[in-house]
Amino acid sequence: MAFDVARIRGLFPALGDGWIHLDAPAGMQVPEQVATAVSTALRAPVSGPGGVFPASQRAEAIVDAARRAVADLVGADPAGIVLGPNAAVLLQRLAEALGGNWLIGDEVVVSRLDHQANIAPWLRAAQRAGATVRWAEIDIETCELPAWQYESLVSHRTKAVAVTAASGTVGTRPDINKIASVAHAAGALVVLDATSAAPFVPLDIAALGVDVIAVSATAWGGPTVGALAFADPALLDRLPACSLDPNTSGPDRLELGPHAYPLLAGLVASVDYLAVLDDAASGTRRQRLHTSISSAKAYQAGLLAKLVTELRGLSDVTVIGDAMRRIPALAFTVADVKAAKAVVHLADRGICAFADETRSGVFAALGVAEVGGAVRIGLAHYTTAAEIDQLVDAVADLIA
Repeated sequence: MAFDVARIRGLFPALGDGWIHLDAPAGMQVPEQVATAVSTALRAPVSGPGGVFPASQRAEAIVDAARRAVADLVGADPAGIVLGPNAAVLLQRLAEALGGNWLIGDEVVVSRLDHQANIAPWLRAAQRAGATVRWAEIDIETCELPAWQYESLVSHRTKAVAVTAASGTVGTRPDINKIASVAHAAGALVVLDATSAAPFVPLDIAALGVDVIAVSATAWGGPTVGALAFADPALLDRLPACSLDPNTSGPDRLELGPHAYPLLAGLVASVDYLAVLDDAASGTRRQRLHTSISSAKAYQAGLLAKLVTELRGLSDVTVIGDAMRRIPALAFTVADVKAAKAVVHLADRGICAFADETRSGVFAALGVAEVGGAVRIGLAHYTTAAEIDQLVDAVADLIA
């Protein structure tokens, strides 16, 4: 494997601003090839699909290429790829479609580890149907999401289990295979939000054993578009259509209005970018994606271990959670220093980080808001060891 962070950094024009971008959970910076693909598509003649002229055929080709790109990313069939503005919107459409058939007494399982994008849609759908919401809780010491609890949470009345592949807040990666196995044994559908995991973990929808995977391309430096990948494309034709044309079939049933074709061109370029993270990767795009993301995963695991060790070595700094499997995202608190003040201090040092006082999800379970919130950071493909050192030095100065 050959992961050259210097080469990777050269792909990102935005890194010339001089800031240390540890704000990856909000979306990575955009590679030059993605920006070029979007601008090129904006300049080219593109029309609506269904025509026999080149501009219309170009639109159809862009959509087809986008479906194939996402399919390669998650190991799915292009016929089961739904495209849309972002994962949150698509999950809302999916929840509305599934929830339309729920009855009073039916159940849905969500988790405290998930982002609101994979919680709020299911809560709304359950409320409309009079269904019961069951919560999977985290271990407050490690921020793990124990898979064993699903055996008591899932029943024959469970219609859907919504869970994250990785937390963009504390980095935890749950045991998806075990959760999916329990859910399927009860006949429930498993919806996996893989947005935070996609840039760092090779995805395979069949190996994970889930029914639907949601991703947003901004997570890995793509444009503001998202996708749902269905393990069984036939499921799409069994869902109520939200399309303007109720007689459509396949992915079109969950797609509303015309596509943003230039952004879809950028989506394809962003997946191609992921496939060249390791410049020694070879084979099909799917094979190159697996090799490249695995290389990035190994590189960032080393950076994350260094960061966690050094932050824990500072007095008055508490790193939240200690999951065995995780992506390079974490949160920490500084004793007697509110997160809002801490991120101002970091910004003064040229470091991008977020203050989070959210009273929901992981932080609600941990009571983080009561101590002034937490500082959230996330590593990206272009993060270096020197940048980790600068963050640790800045935090050390804060508590000196």
